[in-house]
Amino acid sequence: MTSFSSSASVSVSRAGAVATITVGNGEHLNAMGRAEWRSLGALVTELAADESLSAVVVRGRGGRFSAGSNLNDWNGASASDVDASFAEIEAALQSVENLPMPTVAVVEGVAAGGGCQLLLACDLQLVAHSARLGMPTAQLGILVPPSFSNRLTLRIGPSRAKALLFGGELLSAQEANAIGLVTRVIVDEELDAELARLLERWAAQSSRALRAAKRAVNLGLAPVEQPARDRVLEEVSDPGEFADRVNGFLHRKKPSQQ
Repeated sequence: MTSFSSSASVSVSRAGAVATITVGNGEHLNAMGRAEWRSLGALVTELAADESLSAVVVRGRGGRFSAGSNLNDWNGASASDVDASFAEIEAALQSVENLPMPTVAVVEGVAAGGGCQLLLACDLQLVAHSARLGMPTAQLGILVPPSFSNRLTLRIGPSRAKALLFGGELLSAQEANAIGLVTRVIVDEELDAELARLLERWAAQSSRALRAAKRAVNLGLAPVEQPARDRVLEEVSDPGEFADRVNGFLHRKKPSQQ
C-alpha cells in the first residue's frame, strides 16, 4: 500500500484500485476541525476524478472512527463562524456522497455527530461489534441541518430519525444494525478480514457496472435527497444555549439554566 496524498490528520493511501481515506490523528476520538473537513473534501474531489479507482474505504485512525467535529473550534466562536463550519462539513460530506465509485465506511470505536454523518455519506458501513453511533446534536444546542436529518431519515425512516435526534443517545452497533442505520456488524477481530472479502467481491465485478449501479440508485433517490442537499445552511446553533453547552461539554459541567 502506498500513500499518495496526506495532511496531518487526513490521509489517503492506495492499494491497487482501492483508495483508503483515514481521518483523525488518533487523539480525541478523531474529532475533526475545520481544516480537517476542508482537507477531506479536497482529497475526495481528487479521488472522484480518478477513473482507475474501483472503490474507496473511509476509516478512522487508531481503531476509532470519528467523534465528529472538534468542539474547540466552536468554543467562543461567533454564530456566523459556526454556520461556516457546518457549510464546510456539509461540503465534505457531499463530496464523499458524490464519489462515482462504491464506498465503504469501516467503523470502530465511536461515530458521533459529524462522524455519524460521514459513515452515512458512504454507500456501505462495516461496523465493529463494540462500536457506538449516534447524533447527540441537541445536547449541544445544534439546530440540525435538513441535509443531516435527511441522511438519517432515508436510512431509518422519519419516526426513528426523530427519536435518535430527540434522545441524543449513542446506539450500540447491534441497535444501529437492527433499525437499518448500517449495513453489517462484524466481530471486532474480523473487521479487516471482512473488509478484504468485500473488496475482493467488488474486484471481481465490472467496475463500470458498479459505478452504473450506484448512479442508478442515486438517481432514484435524487428527488428526496437533492432539496436538502441544495438548501443553504442557515442558523445552525441555538443563540441562547449553544455557547454555554459547548463550554459545558468541554469542561464537563451542566449548562446553566435560564
